[in-house]
Amino acid sequence: MDTEKKNTVLREGFLVKRGHLVHNWKPRWFVLMPDKLMYYKFEGGRRDSCQRGKILLKDCEITCPFLEHENRPLVFKLRTKKGTDHFLEACSRKERDDWAADITAAVDTLQTDAGGWVTTKQDPAEAELHNINLSKVLDSMYDVHSGISMSSYVEQGITFSNCFSGSAVVDWLVFTQLALARVEALTLASALLEEGFLRTVGLKSLEGLRTAGLSGLFMDDSTALYSFSDSLKKRGCVKAQTSLSAVELSGKVIKRGYLLKQGHRRKNWKVRLFVLRSEPSFLHYYDPTKDDISPVGGFSLRSCLVSSLDDNGVPSGVKGNMQGNLFKIITQSDIHYFIQAATHQDKMDWIDAIKELT
Repeated sequence: MDTEKKNTVLREGFLVKRGHLVHNWKPRWFVLMPDKLMYYKFEGGRRDSCQRGKILLKDCEITCPFLEHENRPLVFKLRTKKGTDHFLEACSRKERDDWAADITAAVDTLQTDAGGWVTTKQDPAEAELHNINLSKVLDSMYDVHSGISMSSYVEQGITFSNCFSGSAVVDWLVFTQLALARVEALTLASALLEEGFLRTVGLKSLEGLRTAGLSGLFMDDSTALYSFSDSLKKRGCVKAQTSLSAVELSGKVIKRGYLLKQGHRRKNWKVRLFVLRSEPSFLHYYDPTKDDISPVGGFSLRSCLVSSLDDNGVPSGVKGNMQGNLFKIITQSDIHYFIQAATHQDKMDWIDAIKELT
């Protein structure tokens, strides 16, 4: 591989990485090159010049999704040639799958350039179900120790307990190798639903059931909810209860992503996972070192003002040595939020998405 090709940046952005010695999670800026994946730390709103680590890609193995970390469904695993495991978390399923696909392509290219052979995977569209015993699949899903995790979800201000999302079911089926690909897992989940082993919960999954074709009764969607049928009582039935405090988290997710936010008191900059929702319109932010269940902050977008900040100099109210791509949101109660995106395009995409909801 020539020097110019080696120095090509294939992809870059924030991922949350688990430490090797201390198993805590920290956001890092990752840069994918043709032969390695490098990562950096952000300090004071600027990426440091010191490379914190690198992962050599030759003969690496990628597992995506990797679902052994509770409350972290967006993790994929990278195992190096020497057997070292790296656990990386993206901000969304699309980002997770795109990162995994780009890394896999780089690994395959290295293998081909070395004169080796690359195995071709079965096309998911051609995957078929053969001699599947749905009762055994249900038993595996229902297993207390290794079955699918059940949680509480909010839909339109209503809290549903003891259920799971459609995408969580598909992830679990692929992870347990009961299905080889997401398309096959979707077909299997549709069969479980059609046979009455699973049932819809809330309006999203019910509407999907009504409008879907014969091959797509089940929705691979993080907002479509399902549960076991009422005949299964070990884990309890789904109960709905009104939760006024959850109303602001019940909106449709419009956009997710990692952004840097300046603190209100200490004025320090930290990477946060931002989630933009509509109906009702809210912008919440989460600590990516923890989970995306309980936001550390958020505000209604009603009557908010959002604007891009000039990259020349340091705008009033901003502290630190910025890299640029700043924008500001002023809430109805006159609270100012200063936020930094990774790129100019990312900044403009967020501004446009927020403006549509204000």
